[in-house]
Amino acid sequence: MPSIPANCSSIVDLGFIVKNAGMLSLIQDEGRFGSFNLGLTNGGPIDKTAFAWANRLCGNEFNTSAIEISVGGLSLIAQVDTVIALTGAPMPLTINSQVKELWRSYHIKAGDVIKVGYASSGFRSYLSVKGGFSLDSTFGSTSTVCREGVGGINGEKLKINDILPCQTFPNRHHSQIELFALAKKNQPRYNNEITLRTVPSYQQQHFSRQQQRLFYSSEYRVSKNFDRMGYRLEGQTIESELEGILSEGICHGAVQIPTDGQPIVLLNDRQTIGGYPKIGAVIALDTAKLSQLHQGGKVNFEAISMESAYNLFHLSINQFNDTQLIKCN
Repeated sequence: MPSIPANCSSIVDLGFIVKNAGMLSLIQDEGRFGSFNLGLTNGGPIDKTAFAWANRLCGNEFNTSAIEISVGGLSLIAQVDTVIALTGAPMPLTINSQVKELWRSYHIKAGDVIKVGYASSGFRSYLSVKGGFSLDSTFGSTSTVCREGVGGINGEKLKINDILPCQTFPNRHHSQIELFALAKKNQPRYNNEITLRTVPSYQQQHFSRQQQRLFYSSEYRVSKNFDRMGYRLEGQTIESELEGILSEGICHGAVQIPTDGQPIVLLNDRQTIGGYPKIGAVIALDTAKLSQLHQGGKVNFEAISMESAYNLFHLSINQFNDTQLIKCN
């Protein structure tokens, strides 16, 4: 029997039944903020660009709960009439065995079967539903962090027979909901070689100029050790004058240099404090690109100023807001 999430408002809630949970599928909203003092990390979508587009295609606010699908393999059965969209890594999408394109929204009726195949490139995709998934928040967010057992459905990844409750739209309104697509020219391209723009850390002074030049001129590869906490890289070793520091708060995108000299880029599910020196922090626009890499993906770092990072952030917001969607009805 399908399991009713403990944090749903009622046992009569309907939505989607999980028939295959895939490799790793998690409920995520924008993230959990203001709880570092409790030892709770941010969570949230690693690729915020794809996440934001998935919600916009469904007419949702940015901070609306969606599913982050890693690698692929998710299969759902709809119990309601609604609208969905799938963005991110190119994972084959079928609705009732009919092949559909990503980066656009679709009408869904009760009984429809939605299947997401495995990515041919990239690593993560995002499935949104109109109005989002109706789950209670934990410490202000529905974002799932399995290590901490918070968010999502009982703090766990999706499992077979889970029910994902969501809003239903009566038949007379369902067909009137407009559908949209994002033009191919505006869709992100997922490459196996990326440059990570990095704001130097206040601890940069503890890396010699030679070590800094080595770091920013060397090519690294994604190791086998990568997940939502962070990406461990392999390549040129980097040395710091510091063997360790007092544990302190760690920002998103921080580039730690542990004792083996191999950089670690920390992501959404990172620990809240740490004691390795940090040479800089990768901007969020580029950690989104990093999150789409597999083992062996190539990475270079480029130093930029705080002002440049600020300008890039606001430019991306303006581009997102100014990009016009294509009506599909």
